[in-house]
Amino acid sequence: MNNLKAVILAAGKGTRMNSELPKVIHKCDGQPMVHYVIKAAKDAGAMDVCVIVGYKAFETKQAIYDVVDYRVQDEQLGTGHAVKCASDFCGTTGDIIVLCGDTPLIRGTTLERLVELHRKLANGVTVLSAVVEDSTGYGRIVRDENNGFVKIVEQKDATPEEQKIKEINSGMYIFNAEALAASLQLLNNNNAAGEYYLTDTIALIKKIGLRVSAMPLKGDDVYDIMGVNTPEQLKKAEEIMIARKNNA
Repeated sequence: MNNLKAVILAAGKGTRMNSELPKVIHKCDGQPMVHYVIKAAKDAGAMDVCVIVGYKAFETKQAIYDVVDYRVQDEQLGTGHAVKCASDFCGTTGDIIVLCGDTPLIRGTTLERLVELHRKLANGVTVLSAVVEDSTGYGRIVRDENNGFVKIVEQKDATPEEQKIKEINSGMYIFNAEALAASLQLLNNNNAAGEYYLTDTIALIKKIGLRVSAMPLKGDDVYDIMGVNTPEQLKKAEEIMIARKNNA
């Protein structure tokens, strides 16, 4: 049995879009951004998809015509809290892909590779990463001398040496459902923002002895993880999407 589900984070407002619309329903090449993320998850084999809504939840639901479940994040208390809102949906069997609703360029073929690697290595969690020229602002993937995954370190916490790392965290993951459930129970918000970070679950899963890996995208594939936060970035994503269609 496939037993693959997907959770898509789509609760934010997106203040830098200069619009009252929920960010994920801004259109990219004629469709709401989140539609492409849902499609990629289903193309990768996710039998059930849950969209976490929050800001103007009704409008987001109205704009989504795909068959999905919903959970509401009433307060924006971080990515870990968002996934926790879908704990009943995730359950404790199979695998859970966690995606971002503002990444319209993510493709099912990329997620298929992520699922395949995750299951081949029997990981507790597998991070989708990317090797980029300018890693400023992103969480870095720290590896050991054998190229094994050590941790994700945020820019503000990174040492000067770690800041030179070009491999970044995409914010997309595949979790073993049981490991995810256990780590969400242990999450706390003891940080400056007072938020529950999903990245903290990775360290918790590693601590309980399960394997963690990162699958890096390279070259033009790095566009798959491109998040949209501004109208300019939305325009850029649309240009890439159209170019991909024309070259298919």
